[in-house]
Amino acid sequence: RSISMSDLTCLSVCFQVKAVLKKREYGPKYTKNNFITGVRAINEFCLKSSDLDQLRKIKRRSPHDDTETFTVYLRSDVEAKSLEVWGSPEALARERKRRKEAEIKYRESECRPRSSAAAMFFKGPGKVVMVAICINGLNFFFKLLAWVYTGSASMFSEAIHSLADTCNQALLALGISQSARTPDPSHPYGFTNMRYIASLISGVGIFMMGAGLSWYHGIIGLLNPHPIESLLWAYCILAGSLVSEGATLLVAINEIRRSARAKGLSFYQYVVQSHDPSTNVVLLEDAAAVLSVAIAATCMGLTSLTGNPYYDSVGSLGVGTLLGSVSAFLIYTNTEALLGRSIQPERLQRLTELLESDAVVRAIHDVKATDLGMSKVRFKAEVDFDGRVVTRSYLEKQDIEQLLQEIQQVKNLEELEAFMLKHGENIIDTLGAEVDRLEKDLKQRNPDVRHVDLEIL
Repeated sequence: RSISMSDLTCLSVCFQVKAVLKKREYGPKYTKNNFITGVRAINEFCLKSSDLDQLRKIKRRSPHDDTETFTVYLRSDVEAKSLEVWGSPEALARERKRRKEAEIKYRESECRPRSSAAAMFFKGPGKVVMVAICINGLNFFFKLLAWVYTGSASMFSEAIHSLADTCNQALLALGISQSARTPDPSHPYGFTNMRYIASLISGVGIFMMGAGLSWYHGIIGLLNPHPIESLLWAYCILAGSLVSEGATLLVAINEIRRSARAKGLSFYQYVVQSHDPSTNVVLLEDAAAVLSVAIAATCMGLTSLTGNPYYDSVGSLGVGTLLGSVSAFLIYTNTEALLGRSIQPERLQRLTELLESDAVVRAIHDVKATDLGMSKVRFKAEVDFDGRVVTRSYLEKQDIEQLLQEIQQVKNLEELEAFMLKHGENIIDTLGAEVDRLEKDLKQRNPDVRHVDLEIL
């Protein structure tokens, strides 16, 4: 068929576009025009805030929730200013090294807990742990005196049990204190997992110190039985221990009930999922303490009635087995928490539906939500954005009449390229603003979600 004049014009334009818009090579010279924030300019190039006053300032969309825009600088301008201030790259490198060494020295000499760290021991899990430390310390002292007086293997196991509980709860207090430290560049997500680490070590300690010594003393008692002295004082101390351990157990139960109710979970779910490792340890240790007192008292009573010391040794083995079971549970639950398990499927589904219900989202893929511990969740998803909705969102903020005039003023390919580059960059900024909006919305509707990573497909 014949080719019309309009077809020839179209072919000519297409050919010229390919010639003008050829592929560009973006080397180091181009990336020198990247932006850099004032904080990075001061820290990385050893400048003062007054040094930045004379540099070109550019307003950009802020990635932070509390500000809409912030000021950035051209990296090339900052590099030139740093050479002007320090004289040479070598002098700048020496100053960077000096500041780095000073920063490391400061971190090593300064411990930076939050100001409210001490107050943590007067409420919540901290209060539960401190009460348990005081009671178990007193129980250990009196049980030790009873063992020295009677020589009972069961009483020895009880004394070791109370000592193990006291040491483990002191470790929990250390974990609570360390978890309150402020996040730093080496640990950007903070130190909340210190509670799980302390609880894990506590579980290992219960197994080695509590269960191990109880088994050992019980086996020795079976192999080398010896008569036991009067058990009257032992019974009195066991009765006092039962009351005190029961009181601590009630404190832990009430704290877990309150926390579980606040999260909409059952008591069992809260304990098994180890939402509060410190209180969990106190709960399980004190529950084991109450049961072990009952075991010890029963076996000592049988020994008193029959005169057979084997019952007392069996009681020691029973206490050791109980402690071993508790330690295995603590090790399992805290290991699961430290590995970074997923949140409940129902909660993950709600987060997914919240994203998919937004008009700007076409689809989401590879969704992951990890429980970081202590009511902190990290959410990650790959999002397929609807480009038409993003573009319309940009156009709604523009003066359409002015935009139409800009289009009508385009006369050649260079002007067309400049027009497309200008508005293309603005649309990318709009896309970034949509990502920020979605992340902020997720956090506001789900306070447990502290970190959101949305990747654009």
